[in-house]
Amino acid sequence: MKEEILVNVTPQETRVATIEDGIVQDIHIERSAHLGLVGNIYLGMVKRVLPGMQSAFVEIGLERAAFLHIADVIEQRQSPNETFRIEKLVHEGQPLMVQVIKDPIGTKGARLSTQISIAGRFLVFLPQEHHIGISQRIENGDEREQLRERLNKLLPKEHHGYIIRTSADHATDDELKADIDYLDLIWADILQKSQKLPAKSLLFQDLSLQLRALRDMVNADTEAVLVDSRENYLKMAEFAGRFVADVAPRVQHYSGERPLFELYGIEAEIERALSRRVNLKFGGYLIIDQTEAMTTIDVNTGGFVGTRNFDDTIFKTNLEATHVIARQLRLRNLGGIIIVDFIDMDNEEHQTAVLDELKKALARDRTKITVSTFTSLGLIEITRKRTRESLAHVLCEPCPTCQGRGEIKTAESVCYEILREILREERQFSAREYRILASQTVIDRFLDEESTNLAMLADFIKKPIYLQVETAYSQEQFDVVLV
Repeated sequence: MKEEILVNVTPQETRVATIEDGIVQDIHIERSAHLGLVGNIYLGMVKRVLPGMQSAFVEIGLERAAFLHIADVIEQRQSPNETFRIEKLVHEGQPLMVQVIKDPIGTKGARLSTQISIAGRFLVFLPQEHHIGISQRIENGDEREQLRERLNKLLPKEHHGYIIRTSADHATDDELKADIDYLDLIWADILQKSQKLPAKSLLFQDLSLQLRALRDMVNADTEAVLVDSRENYLKMAEFAGRFVADVAPRVQHYSGERPLFELYGIEAEIERALSRRVNLKFGGYLIIDQTEAMTTIDVNTGGFVGTRNFDDTIFKTNLEATHVIARQLRLRNLGGIIIVDFIDMDNEEHQTAVLDELKKALARDRTKITVSTFTSLGLIEITRKRTRESLAHVLCEPCPTCQGRGEIKTAESVCYEILREILREERQFSAREYRILASQTVIDRFLDEESTNLAMLADFIKKPIYLQVETAYSQEQFDVVLV
């Protein structure tokens, strides 16, 4: 499997895309004006404690106070069998070292944890812990024990906690030791700043997107990391040389005339990832709707008629949809609750095969995912950890015409609304005449299909009604002016 990582850098934003065998698998966007906060460590100040919700609001210097739940307090995490009360652990005005675990999303503030973790190339450092954990993606029991023993030999007898990342299975002892030293330096710097800086200060900021890509996204299958900015290529090459030496030879500067993302078709892929409809190869399609509470994905056969029978057509469409769904979740960075409505299958073997294929496709995702079985209604519920805004929320905003509903009132509905408004105004005020200000579409309807209704109203109130086109008005906008 050929994999490439493409990095497009401008002063305004950085975009990173992963390509596997020519197909875009995921896209990350980070804008200079809205840098992601996940991983940042702050010296916060407890603003308010809410015993009823077992949570607290903590000021960390952002527009909105961040949210800390009892489940994310280190004492509760270290002793899950004991019951702690938030009011016994923190109090208003208390300075508190916290780390952002979820970016602010919509109207919600950032979510915090008092359990600090700092990611390195091969290890995650847990300064408040003392145990050694291992990534769940490393499934081989013997390999897990070997990694644990290797790390123990490199650490002093009394040591902090670590989680061994998946990438560590190919790391040498020297590389692991370099990672330990790097993480120790960062932690020492954080402690020093926490003693000197006032509350609501930033103590540690995670790497920029392009450097995180080198640290977290590059794997054994990655053949090249192409960067279209000479300045950032030099920064990435220097970082790779210091911390991820095995990656350094694969970092390359792209200097072609065609824009990098256009050359690989990523611009078009981003446009498709903002659409509700996703076409499947054999004629079926998906409809993806993202709401505040959840995301729904509906699978349809469309123009796919199959070759043998209807059950076989449904089965093949659902199987194809599993891989497209998994890819779309990564591309769009959809998180939270995701409900998938596959086409109904009566055959239990087909259901099992589709569920297994979906789990297999989702296993490649770097983000934590859980998948339920089919419900009695034929739905599958997926939960995907949400740590940052979806692609649509980053690139788009609610439509000013429909206010995010996805549809607008018909010109007929607006005409009837205006007629009711005039009648209501006439009962309250005594005007000499009325003037309707509306969009061209609504005025045209008043002059044509609704002309009789408009004339009847004018006769009934015994007042003249005039029409005026306002080109700046949307179809739903109007004003009734009393003269």
